[in-house]
Amino acid sequence: MKRFFNVFFIAFLLVPCLLNAQEEKVDLEMIYRIKQEGFKNSDIEELSYYMTDLAGPRLTASKMKKRADALARDKMKEYGLQNVRIEETRSFERGGWDNTRTYVAMTEPYYAQLTAVPKAWTAGTGRQVEGEAVLLEINRPEDLEAYSGKLKGKVVVIPSDDTYEVSYEPMARRLTEEDLEARAQASYRARGNYRMRDFEAYRQRMELQLALASFLKKEGVLALLNASGEFNVPRSSGANYAWGEEPPLTELLMPIEHHGRIVRFLRHEVPVKLEIDVRNEFTENLQVTNVIGEIPGTDRNLRDQVVLLGAHWDSWHGGTGAADNASGCIVMMEAMRILQNLGVQPRRTIRIALWGGEEMGLHGSRGYVEKYIRDTTGNLLPGYEQFTLYLNMDNGTGKFRGIYLQENDMLRPVFEAWLEPFADMGCSTVTLRNTSGTDHLSFDALGLPAFQFIQDPIEYGRGYHTLMDTYERLQMDDLRHNAVIVAALAYHAAMREEQLPRKPLPEETEGRRGF
Repeated sequence: MKRFFNVFFIAFLLVPCLLNAQEEKVDLEMIYRIKQEGFKNSDIEELSYYMTDLAGPRLTASKMKKRADALARDKMKEYGLQNVRIEETRSFERGGWDNTRTYVAMTEPYYAQLTAVPKAWTAGTGRQVEGEAVLLEINRPEDLEAYSGKLKGKVVVIPSDDTYEVSYEPMARRLTEEDLEARAQASYRARGNYRMRDFEAYRQRMELQLALASFLKKEGVLALLNASGEFNVPRSSGANYAWGEEPPLTELLMPIEHHGRIVRFLRHEVPVKLEIDVRNEFTENLQVTNVIGEIPGTDRNLRDQVVLLGAHWDSWHGGTGAADNASGCIVMMEAMRILQNLGVQPRRTIRIALWGGEEMGLHGSRGYVEKYIRDTTGNLLPGYEQFTLYLNMDNGTGKFRGIYLQENDMLRPVFEAWLEPFADMGCSTVTLRNTSGTDHLSFDALGLPAFQFIQDPIEYGRGYHTLMDTYERLQMDDLRHNAVIVAALAYHAAMREEQLPRKPLPEETEGRRGF
């Protein structure tokens, strides 16, 4: 009897484990094949060249973005993907803007070549000009009156509070086991409330900027210099502009080292003269575009359901947008190539989308949602029920170490099972935590299974949005690692009997199912 009881007790303990194992099937043979193709027949190096050096900068709606879209489309076709297309997805009132020349130098008190990048959608000088630098120290719009009639033909320099602080921590690092254990702990936050004090400070800053822009334009200033970036590397951004308006005054963003030198000269009453030649082109391109391709589903009952892989293809104009976010596009393209080369016949359709306009407000992914999942009036479209999974990459070149589940408790056992074969590669952490700031949010807002990966940081903060964000920032082994994991997850989602559990539809959308 005692022996019988022991056997029964052991069986009782094992049953839940066996049931869980049966609930989520993992195709280890396919994972083996994916690893062999991804690690031994990789196209990562060629893709990295193709999608950075060759594609170039890809500012939203620019000529360069249009050129890069065609390159991405052609590569998808080369890989054998089907239904490849470039889709207009959302209107973009700024239109296209391309920088064709930038030259900035200090000629007095001595010659020095300066590093600068023009703020996107500003006018440009149209020719080489030379002007005296003037330091403009203002705290409120009323302070501008003191400079009235004194700035024509000048280069205005705005002082900055940014200072360089020495860091004794490494800029590139791998997440440790302790880091991952901490990340795995659930962390729930209530929805934040805007503090009126913060909003008022923001409103005052915007009011001052608008007043300054209007005043300087009226005064006939040659250009405006602002600080942005460090290590002699300027950081890019864009000006407020709508197609058909008069372009904003030429504004140059300079790293704090070059900008600070000019400010210090002027505060010591040493005259500074600058040579500036900035040429920019504006084009009437009022659309954000996505590049899309797919491996069609083969199951008659499931082929209209979609497993979606994505990353944003647009970048800022300074570098070639390597870490941010050609890296994500490279990984998703390589994952599709792996599956296509293996001759996978997925039950559901596996689709890739290279988003436009992420840097300007997630326009590409939001436009996709509006076209296929929920329209602009709030009605749910067939794509809502057909949606299975979205996987996104947008945290630089670093290796995947796990995944953020956006508080979707139902998917913990699924991803734990799917990632277990990659534990020896360092990718098995599953956390319920949210992560923010990129295209998975467009889908997660509707409760859909849409996720971003936990990644090693690898210098991301130093290089993104700068001239330094180029091919050299990419870690090829990390990208190979990531593509293999994406291919495996996409395959399992496409072959699963049931769609993945999703969070409840938010209340404000419930009931508007306009099929």
